[in-house]
Amino acid sequence: MYDLKKYLEYKNGYVSLKELKLNNFHTSTVKKLLDEGIIEKVKPGLYRLSNISEPKNISLSFLDVSKAVPHSVICLLSALSYYDLTTFNNPDINIAIQRNKKIPTGINQPVKVYYFSEKIYNLGIVTISTKYGTIQIYDREKTLCDIFRYRDKIGEDITYEALKSYVGSKNTDYFKLREYAKICGVYLIINQSIKAITG
Repeated sequence: MYDLKKYLEYKNGYVSLKELKLNNFHTSTVKKLLDEGIIEKVKPGLYRLSNISEPKNISLSFLDVSKAVPHSVICLLSALSYYDLTTFNNPDINIAIQRNKKIPTGINQPVKVYYFSEKIYNLGIVTISTKYGTIQIYDREKTLCDIFRYRDKIGEDITYEALKSYVGSKNTDYFKLREYAKICGVYLIINQSIKAITG
């Protein structure tokens, strides 16, 4: 039992059931550690140690989802929260995947999935490295473009609060924002909104 715990520590906290079986760990051992709360199920067939520390500057729930859905990108309201561009407390983790992809069932985190075309999906991806693995998230400018694309569903108040926060921050790149906005089909509304905010 404790050899399995050490193995998980060696694997940086996460391991698949397939890998455990290949290394001669029995499912009964996995179940025992689950029952004792030493490990948690991230999704069917994927486990992590329960007591791993929160990665620096990133939510452990983001990491769980990134491990569960490796081809996903943290987006929209979740990305806004990461960049401190919203005061809205979103209960779900927003992820983007390409339209031809699928996500597994039984993920241990509340997830809301957005399906993007290949061109929109591939734009503005940033990879964040942690000691447990990597997380993909959209950069600030792509996140704003996505928020404007979904403003009717997300709400005008959240959308414009995010843009005001961005305009008032030190890390602005209006050239990149406008270039992204052209690709995402929201150039006119974002450009007008920036002018309204900045006067």
